[in-house]
Amino acid sequence: MNRLIQRGRQGGAALQSLVDGLAEELGRSVVLDDPLVRMICTSRHFGDEDRVRVRTLLQGIADDETIRYVLSQGVARWTRPGYLGGRDDLGLQPRYCVPIRERGHMLGILIIVAAEETLTAADTDAVDRTARAVAAEMYAERLASDAAEERTRDLVHLLVGPDSAQRCVARRQLLDDGLLPAGPHVVATAVAVSGPHGPSGQVEVALRGALEPFRQTRAARGLFAIDQDRAVLVQVFEREPAEDELELQSRGIVRSLETYLDEGSTAVVGVGGRREELDEAWISHDQARVAVRAARRLPRLDGIGDWERLGEYAVLLQLPDSALNASLVPKPLRRLLDGGGHARLEETLRVFLENAGSVPRTAEALAVHRTSLYYRLRQIQEITGLDLDDGAHRLVLHTGLRLWDLVRAPAGRPT
Repeated sequence: MNRLIQRGRQGGAALQSLVDGLAEELGRSVVLDDPLVRMICTSRHFGDEDRVRVRTLLQGIADDETIRYVLSQGVARWTRPGYLGGRDDLGLQPRYCVPIRERGHMLGILIIVAAEETLTAADTDAVDRTARAVAAEMYAERLASDAAEERTRDLVHLLVGPDSAQRCVARRQLLDDGLLPAGPHVVATAVAVSGPHGPSGQVEVALRGALEPFRQTRAARGLFAIDQDRAVLVQVFEREPAEDELELQSRGIVRSLETYLDEGSTAVVGVGGRREELDEAWISHDQARVAVRAARRLPRLDGIGDWERLGEYAVLLQLPDSALNASLVPKPLRRLLDGGGHARLEETLRVFLENAGSVPRTAEALAVHRTSLYYRLRQIQEITGLDLDDGAHRLVLHTGLRLWDLVRAPAGRPT
């Protein structure tokens, strides 16, 4: 591991030297970004800096709108150099962009500020020479990084996998290597992406970019494993994380993926239950996968499910996808749901059941007179054939509504 760290430091110095040398030769500002348009290293200014460059240097990363613009122009897909048009509203001057590729891998983007888009042939020759040297250096770093990342990925997969013996081995290895502590608060988060994936490997790169900030935070240490269009993040917190803390983290992951991925791609996040020991990370992971299914099927969750907030949905979502269909909805309720013009009655039934059958609270929540509420309840009983004063009948209707919420989910989100 120390050799990999030393190699990374040496590689960073070599890349900085290449970028500085090219900038001095051209007399222009030069930056090397990763495939997600995040700065790796940059040269000094040459009087050609614009608002985007200044903001990026101050913040350490370009703002989301700039990243979205650059990626929307397909720069990560380019196979040859070209000019990226400027955007006055962003404060972005034109750039000459060179995709850094080696053996099929997209490694980064070499970017030269070119306000008038007038690089000479000698300039582009110098850029090409530097790009080749940068590609060789970055590919060597990639090989070293891939070896370490593959081992970590395998350990995380084993830690949350179904085999108890392998979970024990993975836990011991993670502890011995100092990659994760044993506790006291363990949470697994699952992430899944669906929709147009763009170039090969783009989703994996985007997932890595979205999850990297959570390897180390003020409150937790984490490791993640990516498998094509989904990932799992295991974190060990020093203190019990608050619900809003994990929600904010999940929102940040979704926001990053929306920035990095093509328009039309959809990301959902599921947060597992809070456990006390690393050897229970697999339980939290299983729960996180259920929470992902909830995020996919319940639009009101806005793409983020939390096991500890799912309530009865956590039980219903134990059913396989093949079983979650309209046939599960009780026939009496389906008569109400299928009938035209019954949306008001469905809302009334939901509020009535959520308020434990209390007429005063239901009338207040719906802002209707009790006489009107009684009339609606009688209509519901006539249509369904069920007695709302009967606890078992109310349970049938309440469970049926929950199932209806799940089976009418929009298609296309990953499980």
